[in-house]
Amino acid sequence: MNLPNKLTILRVLMIPLCLLLMLLALYPWAALVFALAALTDLADGYLARKHGLVTNFGKFADPVADKILVLSAMIVLLHQGLFPWWAVCLVAVRELAVDGLRLVAVEQGVVIAAGKLGKLKTNAQIFSVLSALLFLPPWLTMALVIAMSALTVISGAQYFMGAKGLLTLKETERK
Repeated sequence: MNLPNKLTILRVLMIPLCLLLMLLALYPWAALVFALAALTDLADGYLARKHGLVTNFGKFADPVADKILVLSAMIVLLHQGLFPWWAVCLVAVRELAVDGLRLVAVEQGVVIAAGKLGKLKTNAQIFSVLSALLFLPPWLTMALVIAMSALTVISGAQYFMGAKGLLTLKETERK
């Protein structure tokens, strides 16, 4: 197993610790663990591309780890009244829809790579969670959540517009 894949696994292993710290209201520590976990995402992608260490495991596990990290943190923050429900729902629906699209694409032999907007969306999600964990001014956290939500919708729409041919049934499949 190469280093980028080990970093992805480390990120997954950090998630329960982060959530526990959040549930114990140890927010500065939770923010630190969350930030370190997010940095492993940056590091694993960089190392995999730079050193030609991209693997099928990494292509699958890396985005899944990101989604689990961000969504689980948002859900705990929602439970604690520190994150808006509509933003959590928006993120969850977008992630499920894009993953469903990717499954349809794979069945047709097409790989849908992460786009720049999708990566920007992930960073915006990370900063929104960190803002809530660090109790930054509410107006700033809400501005980040709104920006993150806009990127979530736009990047999701971009995936679907780019893959619209994958979702149309061929004449032979309709019968």
